[in-house]
Amino acid sequence: MNCESSRHLLPLYFDGELDPAASRAFESHLDGCAACRQALHELETLRARLRDPAARFAAPAALRARLAATAPARPRMRNRPWLALAASWLAAAAVGAGSAGLWQDRQHAVQAQAQLTRDLFAGHWRALAAASPVDVVSTDRHTVKPWFAGKVAESPPVHDFAAQGFPLAGGRIDYAGSARVPVLVYRHGGHLIDVFVLASADPGLPRQAQMRGYGLRTLALGHATAAVVSDMDEAELDRFAQLLAQGETAAPAR
Repeated sequence: MNCESSRHLLPLYFDGELDPAASRAFESHLDGCAACRQALHELETLRARLRDPAARFAAPAALRARLAATAPARPRMRNRPWLALAASWLAAAAVGAGSAGLWQDRQHAVQAQAQLTRDLFAGHWRALAAASPVDVVSTDRHTVKPWFAGKVAESPPVHDFAAQGFPLAGGRIDYAGSARVPVLVYRHGGHLIDVFVLASADPGLPRQAQMRGYGLRTLALGHATAAVVSDMDEAELDRFAQLLAQGETAAPAR
């Protein structure tokens, strides 16, 4: 795939209308194309701005000056008993506007959290539909961790929980929103487990979530956040999340 073909696929990918195979091919192109990654980021930014009901655009200074010059002069009133009432109305309106702004900020945060949660589930489903859910196939954490070097800002901590029934299968690069994130892949019986490692220590994700029979658990992983997605039952998902939180103390030495 080249930039010309990806330019036509970008809006479809952005709206989630590509099939899994096409999405995977598009993401492979994104891995090596800074220009297309920037285009995707610009679309994300534009969508966020358009969804912001508080966004307002000020008229140019020259236009405001012309309007002021042509506006009729206001008559001066000697008696203004209504000023106190008007002032109280303005004060009430200001308080209401402040409350509305806080409510809008809260709504934006909720929407961003919901979108990131959907992105994580979608990334897991794309991996399940792909020819291989991993880009580097290895059960050796000393092979998987250095593979991420240079591909993401920081290689994530990698542990193998084979002794506890959750062997490491490898890793890959995926996307959460427009951000490239490392994903550690584990297996448990016939279940695939994705661990998305997000750079933010507080991305606003819920501690747990469910979508279409798949579960999500989030936990602190050093100064980052781990988001675990799988179709395991809740007890097994919680057990794996606990192992991941314990880190080196739960992982056998290698």
